Amino acid sequence: MTVLVDTNVVVDALLLRGEFAQPALRVFDRIEKAGLHALLCATTVTTIDYLACRQLGRDGSRGVVGQLLTLFDVAPVNRGVLEQALDSAMTDFEDAVLAHAAQACGAIAIVTRNLRDFAGSPVRAYTPEQWLALQDA
Repeated sequence: MTVLVDTNVVVDALLLRGEFAQPALRVFDRIEKAGLHALLCATTVTTIDYLACRQLGRDGSRGVVGQLLTLFDVAPVNRGVLEQALDSAMTDFEDAVLAHAAQACGAIAIVTRNLRDFAGSPVRAYTPEQWLALQDA
């Protein structure tokens, strides 16, 4: 099973953002312990580096990105993914890019806190809680 984790879930885990932190951390833990094939979109990696660099400096941000790359593979963003996202019925372009990158890599699920933006996604989206419940079933 291949799953792609949305940027907001990664940020929730890294910044321990309130009520969202625990479900996000449980997603990371499940991926690691179960040895699941998990992806981040290439755009997520660059966003995380940007945010972490502001907080931790260049060396700190590169350490965070390096740790993420030990747990996640990367879904590339290329011209085909961007063109599919442009043609998509999805209203948010960034989420459309993520969804089509997931599809191109054969992901069967996207884990996100923002289901509404993934209406029309070619890959089904689940909240962290929903996805964890599926793993327990």
